[in-house]
Amino acid sequence: MKNRTETFDVVVCGGGLAGFCAAVSAARNGAKTAIIQDRPVFGGNSSSEVRVTTHGSAAFHAYARETGVISELLIEERARNHEEINENGWTNSVWDMTMYDMAMNTPNLEVFLNTTVQGVNKSEDRTIESIDCYILNAEVNLTVQGKVFIDCTGDGIVADQAGCEWRLGEEARAEFNEPHAPEEATENVMGSSIHFKAVDMGKPAPFKAPSWIKHYEDASFFYKQGRPLEHTGHKENDRYRGGYWWIEIGIPWDTIYENEDIRHELTRHTLGVWDWIKNKDPELKEVAKNYALEWIGQVPGKRESRRIMGRYLMTEHDPLNKKAFEDEVAFGGWNVDLHTPGGLLAPSSEPAAMEGYKTVSDFQRKTLCGPYGIPLNMMISKDLDNLMMAGRNVSATHTALGTVRVMGTTAIMGQGVGTAAAVSVNQDVKLPEVADHHINTVKQQLLRDGCFLLHTKNEDENDLARKAKVTASSEAICKGVGPNSQGVHEGLKFWKTQHQTSPTDHLSKQRGQWIAVGSNNIDTLSVCLSNHSGTTQDVDAKVVVVEDIWDYSLDGVKELASTTLEVTPGKEKWVTWPVQLNDSNGLPKNGYIRLDLLQNNNVEWHRAGKIEPGQVCAFDIGKRMRRYDHGISMSYKVEPAQNCYPAENVLSGYTRPYRSTNLWRSDDTSPDAPWLELSWDKPVTISKVELTFPGSILREYHAYEAFYRDSQCAKDYSVDAWVDGEWQEALRVTDNYQRHRQHDLDESVYTNRLRLTIHSTNGDPSAAVYEIRCYE
Repeated sequence: MKNRTETFDVVVCGGGLAGFCAAVSAARNGAKTAIIQDRPVFGGNSSSEVRVTTHGSAAFHAYARETGVISELLIEERARNHEEINENGWTNSVWDMTMYDMAMNTPNLEVFLNTTVQGVNKSEDRTIESIDCYILNAEVNLTVQGKVFIDCTGDGIVADQAGCEWRLGEEARAEFNEPHAPEEATENVMGSSIHFKAVDMGKPAPFKAPSWIKHYEDASFFYKQGRPLEHTGHKENDRYRGGYWWIEIGIPWDTIYENEDIRHELTRHTLGVWDWIKNKDPELKEVAKNYALEWIGQVPGKRESRRIMGRYLMTEHDPLNKKAFEDEVAFGGWNVDLHTPGGLLAPSSEPAAMEGYKTVSDFQRKTLCGPYGIPLNMMISKDLDNLMMAGRNVSATHTALGTVRVMGTTAIMGQGVGTAAAVSVNQDVKLPEVADHHINTVKQQLLRDGCFLLHTKNEDENDLARKAKVTASSEAICKGVGPNSQGVHEGLKFWKTQHQTSPTDHLSKQRGQWIAVGSNNIDTLSVCLSNHSGTTQDVDAKVVVVEDIWDYSLDGVKELASTTLEVTPGKEKWVTWPVQLNDSNGLPKNGYIRLDLLQNNNVEWHRAGKIEPGQVCAFDIGKRMRRYDHGISMSYKVEPAQNCYPAENVLSGYTRPYRSTNLWRSDDTSPDAPWLELSWDKPVTISKVELTFPGSILREYHAYEAFYRDSQCAKDYSVDAWVDGEWQEALRVTDNYQRHRQHDLDESVYTNRLRLTIHSTNGDPSAAVYEIRCYE
């Protein structure tokens, strides 16, 4: 046996998405960092060992996908990977290698795979001094010393061994009055799952079930108890090829100490489900006759165990009420998704599945939330001054964990704590002091590193671009979009499978279309409707002011105008409303209004034939709206056309549609290469240029096909400086597909004019930029 000691600034324990993003962000921000991972690959539940795909806020909110390190990874994986991504079971080792490649290319980061935490050594002043580890298959005892430790182990192993307080199970409703808490406290936790993958062999592929599996004989177990097998007739959507989330078991076994028992039981049940599909289901056994089981997981994906108590305890009220936090370092937007204790052993599955995933129901109204902020203090241990947590072991109640536990959310939580750890080390202050006195430093760095925060915009005093005047070669205007508008949608799975097959929506419920305002007035609004009833139909319409693209309010909104539209019989009828809105009657100068059409079952509203950036739609689910499932626009026209993509948007401080589009787009009819120029009254020295392009935030990761590169993202671009009376090239980039790029110039430039020229995109006829930053 060999003994070894290593010393670091930041020690991250756990290499799932939370831990990985924490380690990369800490290292990138100057801290000598170690990541300790007990598996041979990174990714945790998202890895090819478990194969749970990354979910997050964009499942429920358009343009709410998580950015930062996790965005870089997911964009890179889609660009590299030859294989489609399905709900569960289809992750391959391209994802593992994408993460490993980033780790290998990150300065200041040292990787310890196949390494388990065995013990924690503390001092007497609320501080961890080191952890004891064992490197599997190497017979090495490893002691890792550090200044800051981050527990991303999922089970809270470091915090537990350090003696920190933790919770496990369900809190009683009386403790915090949470809507989804049970009347009595229990030790129930959400269960663990394993997944499978099946492939089409092109010929019959028999399956003979082992004798020791769980044998299913009753179809009602699946079809009446909320365990859908989801045969749609569209191969790309059929889940019998991989899955399922509901192959889940927890209690009566302990998800920590009896994990191996759970793995075995899950294996029995998973093979039993496949046996049902292949040999017993009256419909699916024929549909799946050519499918063979290619892979079955043997590492259970855990949802819940210990939750380490922090300086703040998040309750369900926080996400439901979108509480604003001064120490916000991440955001969430998944629903309050609490799986039924026992999983497969329970009488029924979770409520959403039981009701058939209805988009309009009392359950949906009560569980939808966000986007909401996540505070740093729920990730700082209350018992130790140099320990943080990120992932499913953070300081939240059981019900609050239902929304923050998904991996897109935990990844940006990880980046938040990793950045805070670097600030702690670089400024030599303890973690509570970071949260109390240096939080703006953390938040501004997160924004600079590509993250998004709901209540913070770029106010970096070192960003020279904020002091510049910005102009552009041209600016696109928005006239609206119609059913026959043409866009670039290659690689968007949802566009092919959903939009093209259903080009209209009946007004069976109130629907709303967000319209970005960029002018002083709107004279007319038009909508494209169809009326097949044979008689003229009345549709009530109104225009309201909304705070942002995620303002789903129905009550208490400011109404600017209302009318009744007459829709004569016929197909694709443009109906015009002379709405006459201007600043005197409340039209926002640079923001959003929402055009709502109220219910009329005899009228259809046509979907737009293209995606117009930052223009979203939603429908009434009772007391609030919910974003439209496909993340698209409805057909509308606005006169005059709105100048909602001006060059000045690149200095708005936000890098996605939010309270305005925050995007510069060039006029796609201009013959010249589009450019964006910054100018200063006096010359400045520039050594770094940092850019954020559009793309890969509209929908979740699952919406994009293999080898995907977002058409809106700049592909080839250059940066030129005005020096000695002429333009001199300072930077040239080719074949880009990442949305966030940070460039160190080969040589600093001293100039009063800097120009970004986009020579080509990945397909969109317009060039576009969310943000440009410059640093000395």
